Amino acid sequence: MIQRFLPRKTAGRPGARARRASRILLAVTAMSALVSLDLPEAGAAVPLGVTDEAPAGAEAGRVGALFAGGLDGGHFCTASVVRSLGHDVIATAAHCLDHPDTTVFAPGYRDGEAAYGLWRLTRVYVAPGWTTGQDPDADIAFATVAPADGGETRAVEDVVGAFPVAAAQPGDVTVTVLGYPSVADAPLRCSNATSLFSPTQRRIDCPDLSGGTSGSPWLAGGALAGVLGGYQGGGTVPEVSYSAVMGDEAMALYREAAQTAR
Repeated sequence: MIQRFLPRKTAGRPGARARRASRILLAVTAMSALVSLDLPEAGAAVPLGVTDEAPAGAEAGRVGALFAGGLDGGHFCTASVVRSLGHDVIATAAHCLDHPDTTVFAPGYRDGEAAYGLWRLTRVYVAPGWTTGQDPDADIAFATVAPADGGETRAVEDVVGAFPVAAAQPGDVTVTVLGYPSVADAPLRCSNATSLFSPTQRRIDCPDLSGGTSGSPWLAGGALAGVLGGYQGGGTVPEVSYSAVMGDEAMALYREAAQTAR
């Protein structure tokens, strides 16, 4: 069972908070497509290090808030849709998935409305380093989702699109962070150069990324290169945030989630 962990960038939850060779070749080809970097346009250019409301559009639509039970339960973390064979995988911080049975995802959430519906978590993929010791270097997780009410027949990626996933980024890569502070009903967006706080942790300076932004995607060239979390649960002050480096373990976890059929 995933232990409860509520650091600064996570808002407290209301209430509690031959054929075989052919198959291998097909799987390798499919996974190569999942981690490619051919995402369409990013959002409009803004000054580096400035945080503002993210404009509505394809990029923001792939990012959503995690709620405790439903829209009335309050949102406490952020997640984003990533490419997968089942078109049903989201990425977030491991510490955001302590109550998967009651957590729902609202992509493109804005002004009290879940324009693309609510999606329940069906399976959680968390690294052993997190489940056994809450290792900050393992604070990246994935989950599969399905329509919360059973009414939507398409997968979430078919509805809003998805980000590819990329590893092995340079230490000073510039990323865009999109996330939902628990006190806001629209996502914030900030781009800036990162630095390696340690060999396994990245740091970014962006104001106003307060509680609720845990799990926010860090997008490098339009691809997921990390999520807000890791050291200090993502940071103890709104001006400085962290992400565990998307290393071999995180990529293996992603591949496990992304290859799972719907």
